[in-house]
Amino acid sequence: MHRDLGVIDGALLLFGGPYSNLQAMQAVMEIARDLGISGRNMICTGDVVAYAGDPAPTVALVRESGATVVAGNCEKQLAQGALDCGCGFEEGSACDLLSAGWYSVASAQIGPADRAWMAGCPDLVSFRHQGARYAVIHGGVSDIARFIWPSTARTVFEQEWALIEERIGPVDHVIAGHSGLPFIRQLGAGRWINPGVIGMPPHDGAQQTRYGVLDGGEVLIHRLSYDVEAAHAAMLRAGLNQGYHTALRSGYWPSEEVLPAELRASSLARG
Repeated sequence: MHRDLGVIDGALLLFGGPYSNLQAMQAVMEIARDLGISGRNMICTGDVVAYAGDPAPTVALVRESGATVVAGNCEKQLAQGALDCGCGFEEGSACDLLSAGWYSVASAQIGPADRAWMAGCPDLVSFRHQGARYAVIHGGVSDIARFIWPSTARTVFEQEWALIEERIGPVDHVIAGHSGLPFIRQLGAGRWINPGVIGMPPHDGAQQTRYGVLDGGEVLIHRLSYDVEAAHAAMLRAGLNQGYHTALRSGYWPSEEVLPAELRASSLARG
């Protein structure tokens, strides 16, 4: 499903992966208020629900915000009543095994009304902003859970870009998510913009997460500070103590298996 938002004026707040982290979403709402950004100018690249401890309240706040949400794999799976998150982790890997814990908690909390809302989230969004046309997806068009990293081969970006344009026509820039790492990659056709996620740090040893602001044709990626201890406590209350709870404090993911070798933190950097 494609949703065309038409022309959007003013600054846009871009973010991905609230990941059931209510405190992070509350912090994003404060940023939006400070910047005078309304819900129409807020765009989320999906995965509202995932690792953290407050799935239902986070969905409620996202819906209340009025932000446009592109369907992530988590929205798709929950809407369909699937038994797993469809994250694209290798079967039997640490990430795959860890996901079973948080997904069962989320599935137990998310009710029919929220699942129906998730089912209505578009796979692809487009809009025009200050003379340029943007497309917004989750991971890839070929695979909603495709991991696209800053170091991914240029041909992969070009393949996904071509698939977008097959569906909706020419675009100048693409906004995407899923990988959890913020980056901007300049390609021949335009920029591939991943503003990062707000619900989990980008495996860099710091607690702050990331969001982006698009204005004047430029995108700036910012650090987001929020109440980490409250989010950590919420995970423990939900019984989510298998590993991702430590990531909120340490800034490192509980497993690097999903990351390309060149993006993994060294043991020296950790120590």
